[in-house]
Amino acid sequence: MLLHNTLHYKAWADRRTLDAVAQLDPLKQHEALAFARQQFNHMVRVEELFRARLLGEPVPHDSTNTDTLPQLDELDRRLTAANQWLAAYHDGLKPGQLQEPIRFVFVDGKQGMLSREEAIFHLVNHGTYHRGAIGHALDRADGNRPADTYTVFIHGAEPERRNA
Repeated sequence: MLLHNTLHYKAWADRRTLDAVAQLDPLKQHEALAFARQQFNHMVRVEELFRARLLGEPVPHDSTNTDTLPQLDELDRRLTAANQWLAAYHDGLKPGQLQEPIRFVFVDGKQGMLSREEAIFHLVNHGTYHRGAIGHALDRADGNRPADTYTVFIHGAEPERRNA
């Protein structure tokens, strides 16, 4: 149940951050926008790499970032699709599959092994780290940094918890 809720939290927090970045003025807040695009690009590529690893498919990328950054609308589309896929993938696993190991090679050539649950948790944690970096860039650019903590999410999704 916790991982299920956490995946919905991740999608919610990613959405709030994407929306905040979309409000940046491309002329006046160019540096923050460029930094956010780089962070989102990295997040998306890591998500796409782990999707392939979870499915046992060939990896789609040989790096975790690119020199040329996609536009924000493309990053939005890809990150939203990655979140939708990850939640559906998790919800479709049978009992015991979360503990199954997956073996893979990182883009630096080093071997890796995680359980499916650990790989999913890594994506949640990885996104949190990079949203924090984007939030700092939003603060420095006088942007609108959204509250994106789990407590804000869960109390919004289940307001009855506030007065429990």
